Amino acid sequence: MTREEAIKKIIFAMDVKGFDEIEMWAERLSGHVGMFKVGKQLFTSCGPEAVRTVQKAGGEVFLDLKYHDIPNTVAMATLEAAHLGVKLSNLHALGGYEMMTTTMETLDKKFSSSERPKVLAVTILTSSNEETLRGVGIDIPVKEMVVKLAKLAKSAGIDGVVASPQEIGLIREACGDDFLIVTPGIRPAFAATDDQKRIMTPAEAVKSGCDYMVIGRPIAAHPDPVAAAKLIVDEIVAG
Repeated sequence: MTREEAIKKIIFAMDVKGFDEIEMWAERLSGHVGMFKVGKQLFTSCGPEAVRTVQKAGGEVFLDLKYHDIPNTVAMATLEAAHLGVKLSNLHALGGYEMMTTTMETLDKKFSSSERPKVLAVTILTSSNEETLRGVGIDIPVKEMVVKLAKLAKSAGIDGVVASPQEIGLIREACGDDFLIVTPGIRPAFAATDDQKRIMTPAEAVKSGCDYMVIGRPIAAHPDPVAAAKLIVDEIVAG
């Protein structure tokens, strides 16, 4: 794998609070990561302009708002994400088949497949484990539940999933090579695990078959974020 290919796989989690920080990170990491994730904290603080600020700096955006509501509401929210020009957006697979298929049908009426963002379904959050699931009444093992949700998402026309790197192989087997897999829970060899429970190194995740990996604190908290991004690329290429 080339360094350029490795860079494109990295999504930087932009967990910041204001426009000055958005501009700073977008300018600093441009060319060193493939995409910038705008999540709930940043979107709640700055709104759609957060996305536009990244785009003005030349960055692509993964809008990580994890929609989960009645089908029409999620469909309309995802349509607005498409109008913003984001590259990736997502929803919760636990919202069910009707919610997911309504969303994709709504998008396909307004956009061609090449124009619209790719839509991902969140399976089980990487901060969750068997005990977490049992606490909300799900007795199915995590890996089995992830595959079940991934297959449901694919049947509804969703483009891919957000899932722990530890489930990549199982999802590939169940859903095929053309199904996108975006993996949080990635921790480079030089970084702490923080609050993630189901983790993997960048090299391991790529070797397992992920399309993109979301990485935040290992880059943002490093004394030299650009150097950290380069170290991650080194790990991917070496792996």
